[in-house]
Amino acid sequence: MADISVDLLGMLLKTPVMPAAGPPIKDGESAHKAKKGGAGAIVTKTVSVRAAKVPKPNMAQVKGGFINTELWSELSLEQWIENEYPQVVETGLPVIIGVGYTSEDIKEVIPKVERFADAFELSTHYLGNDPTPMINSIRAAKESTDLPVMVKLSPQIDIPTFAKEAEKAGADGLVLINSFGPTLDIDLENGKPLLGSENGFGWLSGQAIFPLALRAVFEAVRSVNIPVVGVGGISTGKEAIKMIMAGAQAIQVCTAAILNGPQIYKKIANEIEKYLDDHNFKSLEEIRGIAQKNIVNEANYNLIFPTVKDEKCTECGLCVKSCVYDAIHLIKELHSVRIDTNKCAGCGLCVTRCNFNSLSLSL
Repeated sequence: MADISVDLLGMLLKTPVMPAAGPPIKDGESAHKAKKGGAGAIVTKTVSVRAAKVPKPNMAQVKGGFINTELWSELSLEQWIENEYPQVVETGLPVIIGVGYTSEDIKEVIPKVERFADAFELSTHYLGNDPTPMINSIRAAKESTDLPVMVKLSPQIDIPTFAKEAEKAGADGLVLINSFGPTLDIDLENGKPLLGSENGFGWLSGQAIFPLALRAVFEAVRSVNIPVVGVGGISTGKEAIKMIMAGAQAIQVCTAAILNGPQIYKKIANEIEKYLDDHNFKSLEEIRGIAQKNIVNEANYNLIFPTVKDEKCTECGLCVKSCVYDAIHLIKELHSVRIDTNKCAGCGLCVTRCNFNSLSLSL
C-alpha cells in the first residue's frame, strides 16, 4: 500500500489530513473525536487574549457552500490552558495551536500556551493590500517561540506578494486559504438574513471556494521555499490530491468536518491512499507539485475536439443536454455519442460533466 505519511516542519503525520482551525476543534473533546476520525494532526481553534463574542445564528449551509460569522474561540484563554490543551495533548498527535490576531496578542498568548504546542498557526485574517500587520505578527511569534510558525492567509490578497513577505519575515510555513467574503444569503420565508451578524454578512467556505483555494496554493508554492498547507473546500480525496499536485505538503478540512463529522478525515485519507495505489504511486512525494511542472505560460487558442471512449459511455445524455453548440449527439446504434466537429467550439464543458470518463481532451 502507498505511504501517505508526511513530514510537516519536523512533525510526522501518518496522514496529510487534519482539521482546520475552527469549530471542528472547538475544545479538547473535539480533538479526541478528530483523532478517532482519522486526523493526522490536531489544529486547534484560534485563541486570542480575550474570548470571542460570536453573533447568532452564525452558520448556514447554502447551495454549493457554507457561510458563517465564526471568529476565534468563544472559550477563554484560561479555560484552554487549564482544561482544553491538556486534553488535546493527550491525543498523542502533533498539536498545532491557532493564535491571533495582532502582534501584541500573539506576544502575550504564545508564551502561555507554548508547552502544549508542536507548532503554531497564526490567523492574520483579512489584510487588504498591506502585509505589515502580517509581518509584525510573524516577527512577534518568532520572537516568542523556537517552535515552527505557520501563517494563514486569506484569498483577498496578492498571494505571491504576501507569501514572499511572510517567508522573508521568518514564517516556517503557509496555510491558505481562509474563508472568502463578505457574503450574504436571505431566508425566503421571512426576508431576513440567515446570519445574525451586522448586515447579515458572513464568510463563504466549502465546495464553492475550492478552485479559489487551489489557485492560491498553486501560486504560493510557486512563490516560496517553505511548506504550504492547503485548505478550502476539501471534502474528498480528489480535492486533497489536487492540492498536493499543486504542491501542498498537507491539507486541512473544516466545513466538510462540520457537515459530515470527524470521520471525514479517515474517509479522505483512504481515498488518497486508494488513488495512489490505483495509479501505482508509492508515496505522496511522487505526485507533490506535478501541476507546477505542467504550467502553461501562454493561453492555448488551438481548437481541440473531445475524444470519445465508447466502452465507457452510459448513454446518460448529460453531455448532449449541456452542449450549447448542439455538437454532441447520442447514436443509439453505437450506444455512445459522437462529436460534430463542424459545430464543436472546443469549450471542454462536456468533458468536465461526464461522470464516466467517456470524454477526454488531449491538451
